[in-house]
Amino acid sequence: MEVMVAEGLSKQPLDYISNIIRTSGFNCVRLTWAIQMITNTTYSNITVRESFILNGLNDTAAALAFLNPGIIDLPLLQAFQAVIESLGRNGIMVVVDNHVSKPGWCCSNNDGNGFFGDLHFNPDEWLNALATMASQFRGMSNVVAMSLRNELRGHRQNTPDWYKYMQQGAEAVHKANPDLLVILSGLNFDTNLDFLKLKQVNLSFSGKLVFEFHWYTFSNRQGWKNGNLNDICSGSSDSVMKRAGFLLDDYPLFMSEFGINQDGKNIGDNHYIGCVLALAAEHDLDWALWSLPGSYYKRQGKRGVAETYAVVSYDWDTIRNPTFMQMLSSITLPFRGPGVDEVPEYKIVYHPMSGQCVLRNYSLNGVVELGPCSETEAWSFNENELGLINGTTSMSCMEGKGDGEEVKVGNICGGPNSKWDIVSPTNMQFSSQETKLCLDVSSDGKTLVTNPCLCLDGRPNCDPENQWFKLVAKTRKIFSNM
Repeated sequence: MEVMVAEGLSKQPLDYISNIIRTSGFNCVRLTWAIQMITNTTYSNITVRESFILNGLNDTAAALAFLNPGIIDLPLLQAFQAVIESLGRNGIMVVVDNHVSKPGWCCSNNDGNGFFGDLHFNPDEWLNALATMASQFRGMSNVVAMSLRNELRGHRQNTPDWYKYMQQGAEAVHKANPDLLVILSGLNFDTNLDFLKLKQVNLSFSGKLVFEFHWYTFSNRQGWKNGNLNDICSGSSDSVMKRAGFLLDDYPLFMSEFGINQDGKNIGDNHYIGCVLALAAEHDLDWALWSLPGSYYKRQGKRGVAETYAVVSYDWDTIRNPTFMQMLSSITLPFRGPGVDEVPEYKIVYHPMSGQCVLRNYSLNGVVELGPCSETEAWSFNENELGLINGTTSMSCMEGKGDGEEVKVGNICGGPNSKWDIVSPTNMQFSSQETKLCLDVSSDGKTLVTNPCLCLDGRPNCDPENQWFKLVAKTRKIFSNM
């Protein structure tokens, strides 16, 4: 934003913040920057201290000088590099993201930063700044990618200019630093890439092109607070897949923004997050959570503003919502793709509301319960049977009995209680063919039971999330008999 210095440095030492990021389970930061930090001589020639004073933040500058004395008198660009170096020392990769041209809070349709040709968005300045910034990171191995522009938007947006300038920007970055991945965003606040179904980009390089999209409660579907969540989630997920997810057939796709109000008070956000986690797990998406900063130096003219979407607390010293972070940890490791310990594809049964997976408790006579996804076993879903694969050939199946009764894994498959149907629009509710009851989680949040199916009639104000279970394909070795 206006100060053009990474947030939080008046609250904690830089390496302390980098360490929080690492110990929280993240391996990458999407670090934003403004074009005018490069192209505007007023900004490109001043130090961190001078930038704070220019913005009337003298006391904040004093706090930063005390906590980070090595940064306070660096030019802005060198301070940006110092942040990246600290992240690298902590094993954190960086996606350098051009967020705006004129520094300030983002985003609106009329802020002058939205699309090529807007008041503050000169395409030539943008291209020159991209090349300059990309060249700054030659040889910095933890800088892995450059995102060309955040959330293109506004009345000027059109696909011919998108192709023209995004292709030019991609080539500029590639020429300046061929080691970087190049990330292209879409239109309409980065929610829409469907024009690529008709025409793909034409670039001189291959093998390192990535596309990005954003998904919030307000992105494509209303009703998260009071609607029928089966209908809202399925409609929103379908929209994401039609507008962006189709690219997964041919390209890496990066969900570069999603997030919720971490104080837990936003009902719509609380409903939406399970839907997002389910889709992220199903498609093994790479992602970036908005946002890290617990507070801002200055936001929209106000000093010391708190960020309720933040991972860290206002003082940057603790995790704001450990429960959410535990939930999020379920999608931090890849389910598929190249890497060690690959095996033939199998299924895990993922419960997005808890961020846990279904596993069998051998000490409790086969009772099925929730536990860490890292400890789950291999399941299959063939001919309506949820089978636990034992070795290479034999299977034991999940059996549902009566209302509120515990679900167990039987010794064999084929019995009347081992047949299940997927019955909801989200494809996440499993109903016993025998009892017509749905797979659910017990009141203690540990074991699986069968209860009456929820929200299948489309009525509003209905929340079936406890009954949402997602079959997720996995190719990573997780237990000894695979």
